[in-house]
Amino acid sequence: MVSPSPTTSSPLDSRRFLFVTGKGGVGKTTTTAAIALALAARGRKVLVVSSDAKERLSELFDAPPLGPELSQLAPNVQGVRPEPAKALREYGAMILKSRLLTEAVFDSKYTRGFFAGVPGMSEWAVLGKAWFHATETDDAGRPRFDTVLFDAPATGHGLDMLRVPKILVELTPPGVLRRDAEAAWTMFRDPAQSGVVVVTLPEDMPTNETLELVHALEHELGLPLARLVVNAVLTQLFSVEERARLLEARPSAAPGGEALRAGARRAIREAIQQEALQRLRGVSAAPVLLPRLLGESANLAAARQLAHYF
Repeated sequence: MVSPSPTTSSPLDSRRFLFVTGKGGVGKTTTTAAIALALAARGRKVLVVSSDAKERLSELFDAPPLGPELSQLAPNVQGVRPEPAKALREYGAMILKSRLLTEAVFDSKYTRGFFAGVPGMSEWAVLGKAWFHATETDDAGRPRFDTVLFDAPATGHGLDMLRVPKILVELTPPGVLRRDAEAAWTMFRDPAQSGVVVVTLPEDMPTNETLELVHALEHELGLPLARLVVNAVLTQLFSVEERARLLEARPSAAPGGEALRAGARRAIREAIQQEALQRLRGVSAAPVLLPRLLGESANLAAARQLAHYF
């Protein structure tokens, strides 16, 4: 698979908020880094938000580990890993507008215990902080960031996190929390501003989970699919007829038998990949196909190579 030339623009360029998720182990974080580099190369100011306690984004940028304060990852790219308790305190400070009152509320063990017991509050603290940065402006009234990339948890937890603002809108009494949840939910559902990037592999189980995820996004949550990304795609070596002949062959111990067995293994992988891609094209006619890279695929060089596809 030949790497394309860097694009001058992409449909992702217009999105203020991108939520990147997918089954664990499919290359979600590497894809997030690649998108960030692609957007930054086109002059967009990007903030990457890691929701994982064991964040790997900083390793992909050869940078120090991310923490709750914004830090530089690359030209035009900053990163942050919100801590739920600290993010919730920052949110409270913005609402209360008083340092003394904020300390009185958030230094109380009873208040901390209450917040810890509210379902979804930790998720909202992290997701809400990312949303706030997507709406943040500088002194001149211009967006501080053009795009916020949210490196979300894997599929199940990622969906639960996306459900939180919807639940807050439906169940929370009128007030500041509901107002902000409504504003965030409105942005997340607007395809002109936001979208979900789903990352998968061209294999059977990841494809099944991806189809379920896309169905939930579209039919349960009403969230736009910004991109379907298929990672680690093999270059096709054999035609359908050649694969069939290889699978029908009976390799022996004679010279050339090992080559036939290797060919048959590759034919099986290509057949599985082709079937997965056909199924995935049922939900996205033009998925982004990222090549299977030789060598280490979770480093800055790999992210830069994959950035050409976005």
